Amino acid sequence: MTEFLTSQFGVSIILAGVVFGILQGAVAYCIYFERKIAAWIQDRCGPNRVGPAGLLQPLADGGKMILKEDVIPGHVDKNLFVLAPAIMFIVAFVGFAAIPWGGQLELGGKLVSIQVASPDIGLLYILGVASMGIYGVVLGGWSSNNKYSLFGAIRATAQMLSYEIPMGLCILVIVLTVGAIRLEDIVLPQTAYWSDVIPKWNVFLHPLAFIVLFVTMLAEANRTPFDLAEAEQELVGGFHTEYSALKFGMFFLAEYASMITSSALLAVLFLGGWHLPWIPWAQPEATGIAAVIVKMLVMGGKIAGSLFVMMWLRWTLPRFRFDQLMRLAWGGLIPFTLGLFVLTVGLLYFDKHQSPLWTLGGNAVVLVLTLAVAGLSRRDVTGRPASLPSLEGRSLTHGRLAGDVS
Repeated sequence: MTEFLTSQFGVSIILAGVVFGILQGAVAYCIYFERKIAAWIQDRCGPNRVGPAGLLQPLADGGKMILKEDVIPGHVDKNLFVLAPAIMFIVAFVGFAAIPWGGQLELGGKLVSIQVASPDIGLLYILGVASMGIYGVVLGGWSSNNKYSLFGAIRATAQMLSYEIPMGLCILVIVLTVGAIRLEDIVLPQTAYWSDVIPKWNVFLHPLAFIVLFVTMLAEANRTPFDLAEAEQELVGGFHTEYSALKFGMFFLAEYASMITSSALLAVLFLGGWHLPWIPWAQPEATGIAAVIVKMLVMGGKIAGSLFVMMWLRWTLPRFRFDQLMRLAWGGLIPFTLGLFVLTVGLLYFDKHQSPLWTLGGNAVVLVLTLAVAGLSRRDVTGRPASLPSLEGRSLTHGRLAGDVS
């Protein structure tokens, strides 16, 4: 038994149970903190009746979801209707397996990784699993046999396919910079320092790629201002309009679980993962149990910070129109991230990809060129912004501009 507990397989099994349990609780309380943050921004109190400071509100909400009547409309495709939320829920909770949560732990004179699985293609595994979530959205919208649900599913499909391109290009920038796709091998180079002071976190090399990746993760999770697939004013509830009770709740649990996994991936790629500068217990050489706990807390703190920003933006920014959403991806983010990718390839060729001076300067050049090209592309041959219709020769009181009341 002792040999099993000190083996990598045993540690992975225990860690999987611990992390899955923590994720379940974190997902429930993400809803509580979302409501508290919304109340803070709107100058309200938020949940404050069920338990001290409303801390038992998630339990009350969960009980309500379980006890509510589970209605399956007669016009739906029942098998696919039930399968859709299950797919989203399962996919959202399997991506955490490849995340390095706490470096290495010394047990019985050998080192074991605080990681459920360590595949050679860990980064590709997470991206592949995350992309499968669209199947749950499409099946939910299609099986509902409802025009609002179908419109929501089509919007979500177009949105996810569009924003996965800049997401992939941002990740390729980091892969080229680090030269690895194993997540633990991406974290380790970031534990070094420039001039023994500044940590070599990738966010200092590619801050714009960090921002774009964060934006695309918002879009992939259907979070405001990219929640066009659920737009209540237009589509009632989008792809989950016909759902109720626990199946309805599973969509939201999956959304928050994917937000946590996305935040963990963001921390690993750009923020050094479990590393915290100048803290001895959060360095690679610290392999004791206390050090592992500290590293996991550091990782949790970075995830919590990312979740807070996501929730903050939801209650601060207005929702895009769908044409603006697609134009942002195809006319802005994709050309820009493609420029960052080409820049990184060039810096890699000249062996300057680890130099902050060259990478930051190149980022600034790519940003200026992208803004210039985007500005020119929005103007027609007369120099007038292409998105604004010409009113020359047209009366504001007659014809279609006046509503064509005649």
